[in-house]
Order: sequence, then structure tokens, then C-alpha cells
Amino acid sequence: MKREQVLTLYDAYADSVYRVALGYLRSPHDAEDAVQAVFCKLLERELTIYPDRERAFLTKLTVNHCKNQLAARKRFVPDAWDALILPAEPEDRALLRAVLELPEKYRMVIVLHCMEGYSFSEIAGFLHITASAVSMRLHRARKRLDEQLGRD
Repeated sequence: MKREQVLTLYDAYADSVYRVALGYLRSPHDAEDAVQAVFCKLLERELTIYPDRERAFLTKLTVNHCKNQLAARKRFVPDAWDALILPAEPEDRALLRAVLELPEKYRMVIVLHCMEGYSFSEIAGFLHITASAVSMRLHRARKRLDEQLGRD
């Protein structure tokens, strides 16, 4: 891709790529590195991104990169939320902490659906599962969040 195209995509989607990477890697520093790696891949390779599918393409590229990083390092940073810029409201802060403490399969559907706004079918494509599995994971993740936060 041309540099101008990549810069345009970066301006539009860097925050979204960062949030997805943070959901996987649980480390702000690793998420920043992932954002850089994803956009560098676009510069280095001749990839075709279809119009109106840029966000989905970048999300899929980010998910794959993060999975590769985790497989290579076999480590998590469980207390990474301490280094985050946390929301001002205590209730929002507690919710973010609870989301980051969820197991990966539940955390990713929450991040992709609730924070990024992807549909069940899009998430199913990213994670290589069925849309009904996405729905069930989202239901279970919400139930766990309610239990963690002491809600009915």
C-alpha cells in the first residue's frame, strides 16, 4: 500500500486497533507495539483492502497479530489495567477492571461487540467460531460481569 493510504487508515482506525490489541494482550505497551506492527505490515506488503471493509480487515489483522504474539511469548500481564488511563467514574473503572479480568474468550466478545460495535457474524468471522457461539459467549460474559460487580 502507499504511505498516504496507510496514514489515512491510521488516522481513522488506530484507536480501534489499539482497543482490540489491548483486549487481547492486556498490556498498554504491547498494544501500542501491536498497532505499530499492524500498520507496518500494511506498508511492507501488497495487501488489498476492499472499500468499506477497512475496519474489519484491520481488526482481523490485529487479532491474528495478537494471537501470534501470545503464542510466541506464552505470557499474560494480569495487572496491566493499573497502567491504563482509567475512566473518571468509579463505576466505569470497576467495569473496565472486571472486563480485563474475564477469560480471553469472553473478554474478546465484550471488546469487539460492546466497545467496538461489531455484529455477531463479524465477530464470528474474526474468531473462527459460529455466530451462536458469539451470542452464548456474550451472554456468559455479561453474566460473569454481573456477578463480579454484584448486580442482579
